[in-house]
Amino acid sequence: PAPSSVVRTASLTVRVKNMTEALDTARTAARDAGGFVGDENTRRDEDGSRHSEIVLRVPTEKYDEVLGELEGTGELLRRNSKAEDVTDQVVDVDSRVKSQRASVARVRKLMDRATELSDVVSLESELGNREADLEALLAQQASLKDRVGLATVTLTLSEKTAAARKTAAAEDDPGFLDALAGGWGVFLAVLRWIALVVGALLPFLVVFALGVLAWRRFLRPRLPRRPAPATSPAAPGTLPSAPPARDGKS
Repeated sequence: PAPSSVVRTASLTVRVKNMTEALDTARTAARDAGGFVGDENTRRDEDGSRHSEIVLRVPTEKYDEVLGELEGTGELLRRNSKAEDVTDQVVDVDSRVKSQRASVARVRKLMDRATELSDVVSLESELGNREADLEALLAQQASLKDRVGLATVTLTLSEKTAAARKTAAAEDDPGFLDALAGGWGVFLAVLRWIALVVGALLPFLVVFALGVLAWRRFLRPRLPRRPAPATSPAAPGTLPSAPPARDGKS
């Protein structure tokens, strides 16, 4: 069986303190591994911060080693790696290249034995078409070989200047306006919770109020009332007796 063919790619995002040293480390790691720098792009922001993107091509057997060296250049923010198995494509292209080469060789033999001018012209046209197809297959084969033999690592570096770091630190420190905004947010959150509670209880309060209204308007008047307690009337013709005198005289 043919050995497996795997295309490896990775992307790293690292925050560094010194952009120049980090770029030198990346270039050195690629060269020491037997690879090279494919592309490099550096830009500077308005605040002076620099960002650089460098594409490295390294041998597959040195892939993990180079990744470890690149991660050590600063603070790793993101890493994404991918391995794509292209064994079937490699086998298919190799087979097609072999068949196309045999086809070109047959046409050339026919041209060597051709005697008629019309046959020669026809065979030359056919040979040109088959050689063009063979060149396309060879280019595809070389591309697959390059992708399998050399892994692609895209390294993104970001560096903040001292002024930018001070500005970021000042923005991170909370102030009076931050505290005011936080308190206002808490106040709005409490109001929302109160509104939610009132909204949840409102249907029950409405039903309770309608029940009380129905009781007072319809049910209560129909209930039998208790009779008032009777008072004993005084006997006719009798007068209340006068209180006794305090000095004992009648």
